[in-house]
Amino acid sequence: MKEFMLIFRQPSFDYSHATPEEMQALSKKWADWAGGIAAQGKIVETGKRLDLNGKVLKAGGVVTDGPFVEIRERLGSFLILKADSLEEATTLAHGCPALDANGSVEIRAIL
Repeated sequence: MKEFMLIFRQPSFDYSHATPEEMQALSKKWADWAGGIAAQGKIVETGKRLDLNGKVLKAGGVVTDGPFVEIRERLGSFLILKADSLEEATTLAHGCPALDANGSVEIRAIL
């Protein structure tokens, strides 16, 4: 069995204006989705939500404000799971709440 990283990106994941009820519903969606994968014994590690701000270190020691301002989607979090193939990992990614917010899930094998 291989390990895969699911990388969650959304156009915006700034929920500072969300009501407590909206945040509770969103948290439940994520918990239900990840819980379904965990119930299959497939989760290796869960990532925490990432801050909106950061730095990017480039070759030559160049440091810029980040993260990756040239992309339109922000990296929100990640999850590491185990699956027999890229196809199975992709199937497990279906239903991710990031997709509900016009986001994406990148599925990558960990070498």
